[in-house]
This record gives sequence, C-alpha cells and structure tokens, in this order.
Amino acid sequence: MPKRVIDDIDRKLLSALQSDAHATTEKLSEIAGLSPSPCARRVRMLEKSGVIRAYVAIVDQVKVGLPVSAFASVKLERQREEELDGFSSAVLRWPEVVECYLMTGKMDFLLRVVVKDLEAYETFLKQKLTRLDGVASIESSFALGQVKHAYGLPIGA
Repeated sequence: MPKRVIDDIDRKLLSALQSDAHATTEKLSEIAGLSPSPCARRVRMLEKSGVIRAYVAIVDQVKVGLPVSAFASVKLERQREEELDGFSSAVLRWPEVVECYLMTGKMDFLLRVVVKDLEAYETFLKQKLTRLDGVASIESSFALGQVKHAYGLPIGA
C-alpha cells in the first residue's frame, strides 16, 4: 500500500482520537469540519493504512499494583545482527518489559521494566535478563516519580 499523506484534517482527527478513542463519528466530524460519512471514511483509511495501529485502554500502573518502573541499560558482548535479534526476541516474550529501544551510544538497549516491588525486579534480573547469552553488562535505574508521560504524539494541525 502506498504511503499515506497526512493532511490537516487527518491531523485533527488523530489529535481528537488520541485524546478520546471513544469519540463518536459525529463529534469527530464536528472537529474536522466534515460530514459524518467522509469523516468515518477517513478514520477507516487511517486505520487501514496503519497510521492508527490500535485502540487501547490506558491503565494506571500504581492502581493495579505495579508501582515500580525500572530502566535497564543493556550492553551486549557483540552488536552483530544475530545477537541484536536474539535479544529483541527474548524481550518480546517478557511481559514486565513494557518498552524496549535499540540505542546508540555506550549501551545497546534501554528497557522500561514495570514490577510490583524491588524483589520482583531482582527476580526479573536474575531469572531472565542475566541469563541471556551475549549480555555483557546491565545498569539499572529506578524512577522516583513520573513528571510527564504523554500518550499522544505531538501531531498538531
């Protein structure tokens, strides 16, 4: 499928949906300045083209008993494609890892790990992360508080 060009109307729709994924077609059509049918068609195209990947519920990690966010910087022994892919595959199987980035600089990966307490992080570290072949070093940091966590992208119309 050819790459979709995002115009100002799409940006308005995307911004509105990022704020409220339950917004009705009528509400979206008002925001975008379209009648409901073309508005619904545009949203379907944004979904079909993969610009809108999913609709999700945002869950408060503290309220579900997972107050600890640990950031693990991981350096691999080698940065060959096989090792990078192997590490990535393992991380995809671990539900505690809610974000993982391949990085430039001294470390190869940055992981955000969400757990209930320090003991749970220690268990994750000992039973999963340190057991992976090719891991040279791990540096952990713990978030003391969250200043900002934006769920939407700065699309702006």
